[in-house]
Amino acid sequence: MEVRHIKQPTRGNNTNNKDNALVNEGITARELLVIDDQGEKLGIIKLQQALKEARDRELDLVVVSPDSKPVVAKIMNYSKFRYDQQRKLREQKKNQHVVDIKEIRLSPTIGQHDIETKANQAMKFIEKGDKVKITLRFRGRMIVHSQQGYAVVNGFIEKLGDTIVIESPAKMEGRQLIATIAPKAK
Repeated sequence: MEVRHIKQPTRGNNTNNKDNALVNEGITARELLVIDDQGEKLGIIKLQQALKEARDRELDLVVVSPDSKPVVAKIMNYSKFRYDQQRKLREQKKNQHVVDIKEIRLSPTIGQHDIETKANQAMKFIEKGDKVKITLRFRGRMIVHSQQGYAVVNGFIEKLGDTIVIESPAKMEGRQLIATIAPKAK
């Protein structure tokens, strides 16, 4: 015995509705508080009458607030409304910046020119809005000269000037001296 599932046809404009908005025949409420395309309240109207009103204007009836009593619906061009919402989401994604933590590695015996080069790189990270983790690793017996490491890290931070905020000052973690800086709030 073979069982076949027959897909039920959907009604109205609700066929390609990915965001699950209640539109036209997909609305289940019997009475709606209807707002027209100009923003005027038409009052509490039965569903069939509201659908007729929307069809007469060649627009869609879209539920705006399904949880309220009575359900609030608006007469609008649904495809334009959905396009505008998607455009706003794209703009928000484009304008949003994820703060990364970039790492700059130093050594206790680093040369002056190398510090300047790394400071320039750190400034580029700060200008982009990223945080910078400064790591100075002690190798072998260099750990005995930890004061020299503190001097290197603090000198590096001073080179960056007043465009930064020190999130965590230099502190020892095992064989590493670590400090974290961030851009100043605008």
